[in-house]
Order: sequence, then structure tokens, then C-alpha cells
Amino acid sequence: MSITPATPAARPASEPATAAPPAASVAASAAGTPAPGAAFSPLYRQIKGLIVQSLDRGEWKPGEAIPSELDLASRFKVSQGTVRKAIDELAAENLLLRRQGKGTFVATHHEDRVRFRFLRMTPDDGEPVQSDSRFLECRRMRAPSEVARTLDLRGGDSVVQIRRVLSFDSVPAVIEEIFLPGAQFRGLTAERLAEYTGPMYGLFETEFGVRMIRADEKIRAVAAADSDAALLKVAAGAPLLQIERVSFTYEDRPVEMRRGLYLTTHYHYRNSLS
Repeated sequence: MSITPATPAARPASEPATAAPPAASVAASAAGTPAPGAAFSPLYRQIKGLIVQSLDRGEWKPGEAIPSELDLASRFKVSQGTVRKAIDELAAENLLLRRQGKGTFVATHHEDRVRFRFLRMTPDDGEPVQSDSRFLECRRMRAPSEVARTLDLRGGDSVVQIRRVLSFDSVPAVIEEIFLPGAQFRGLTAERLAEYTGPMYGLFETEFGVRMIRADEKIRAVAAADSDAALLKVAAGAPLLQIERVSFTYEDRPVEMRRGLYLTTHYHYRNSLS
């Protein structure tokens, strides 16, 4: 006895045909990562997100060249122009650096262009100055409640607390208190900080794999307390600029809380808005 297969029922006129997947979803699938919100995000922004994910995973280290636009276009199955637009945004955000005739490189805190994004104190006369740090304290402690909330830590998690005085041309100008997540900065000691001669963010990047991408700051004027005045060698009550900063790494994860007191007698805080 033979059985004739049933003919599939025709799709009702009101039932839409299945749409082909968008190019961005194909690109994301090629990278092994889903593209959330593909229908609402421009294609180049999705490619930008995939590049950031690769940076976050450490596929390309700070200072290393990333693949060419042509290679990335082939990898993500999009046009070279789409990749170029994604890279342009990342370069504008100082995550990547273009070098004429050499290619595109992952930005590093060891380069002045990136380093001074986070140090905004500028001499009034415009002349370059030599800076140096004197570390007052580096210890591990249970995160205070405010710090834990700011750094998205759980109650009882540890942090590394650092206190230092930053001087310009041997004149004390800044007092800083810094909090870092203890789990990400295992092995950070006062001895290691004192030995290191480069920028602090360069140390975090090189030895702990933590790169600062952006920061939020709050600024207010305050009067110097007695202990701070002694460190800055000014009279108690002298005017200071207080700056509270939260720094973020990839995927907007907070990795540093910093409080600074700035003496602005011969310096000003400079920022460019665009």
C-alpha cells in the first residue's frame, strides 16, 4: 500500500513571508556574537560594537595593529566603507589610532595623546612641566558602601586604596585618593607603584589588563582642610578644586573611583567640548 505525501497547505495571504536576515546579523553571526537590536542600530555601529568586543577580549593588545579595513570587511561580511566608518568613530573616541602609511593601532596610555586625556591640569603660562608622584599609602580594604555602589561591587568585596601627592616641577599641586576593584588589581603594592616610572594608567593597562576608556567627573570649589593644606604647602582654607572621577573600561564597566584636590594657583583645569 502506497501513501501519497500530503501537499503543504498554501500560506494564507495575510501571513508574511519570512524576511532574510539583515546584513548586520550575518556579520554578527560570522563573529560568533548576536547583534542585539539589529533592526534599530546602523550597520556600522554594530560593526563598531563587534570591534570593541574583540578589544575587550584582548584579541588585539594596546599598541598593536588591528587587521586592515579590507580584512575586517571580509571577516564581518560587510563593505569596506562600513568598516571605515566604524573605525572612524573608534578613532574619534581614542580607542584606536590611525597612523599614516602604517595602519590602525589600538590606543595605549603610554602615548601622550591618550595619556593627557585624563590629566587636564595645564600651566597658566603654557610651558611644559615635569610631573612626579609621591605615594602616601597603598592598602587593601573592604570597600566602603559608596565605593562599592560606584564600582558595582558586592558588599564585602575588597578594593585597593591609593593616596598620593602629584607635583609639577617639584611643587605639590594635587592630592589624590584612588579606589580600584581588588579582584582586578591583585598584586598591586606600594612598592610596585614606587618602582614604576610611567603613567599610572599605563601600569594598569600593561600589568593588569585594565584600560580606561572614558570618565565621568564632578567638579566643585572647596577650602583646604588642615591636613590637605600641609601636604600642598598652603594655608588652611586656601581655595582648591575638588574633582571626583569615575573611570570606565570597555562595555562601560566602572573600574576606578578617584577623588582629587587641585591647587590652581599657577594651573587651570582645561577641557575641550565638542
